[in-house]
Amino acid sequence: MAKNISVIPNCFYRVSVKALILDDQKRFLLTWEDKGFWELPGGGLDFGEKSFECLAREIKEEMGLEVTQVNDRPSYFLTVLHRGGQYSICNILYEVKVNNLNFRPSAECVELRFFTKAEAAKENLSINVVEFVKLYNPDNHQPGENSV
Repeated sequence: MAKNISVIPNCFYRVSVKALILDDQKRFLLTWEDKGFWELPGGGLDFGEKSFECLAREIKEEMGLEVTQVNDRPSYFLTVLHRGGQYSICNILYEVKVNNLNFRPSAECVELRFFTKAEAAKENLSINVVEFVKLYNPDNHQPGENSV
């Protein structure tokens, strides 16, 4: 289903559910998109869809991976103005486990890599990931708690 996000009124946000996939060192997983930046796995929440359904669908579509666990509560909530400034976006991040990292490349996932905050800050990040990096606190997460 094609979505025309250019008609979102200023009082609304485009809501996306994103996966926080951590390794044993509490580094977070980002995907390299063919648009030329690093992004968090996940995507737009469809009307009537539950967060865990969205994550399972988006990760399957973009990466070909199976979600095996989604935490009950979100870990982060952020809002930013989309690049270009046409509309605002809202990201809700849940800690997620996947079956493995043997991904199937797609336009939205050309490469996978784990990052620390400092490593990510040196990269070309999507605007929402820039905001996430500011918020991410590895001390809020247990080592290996949600690692693959």
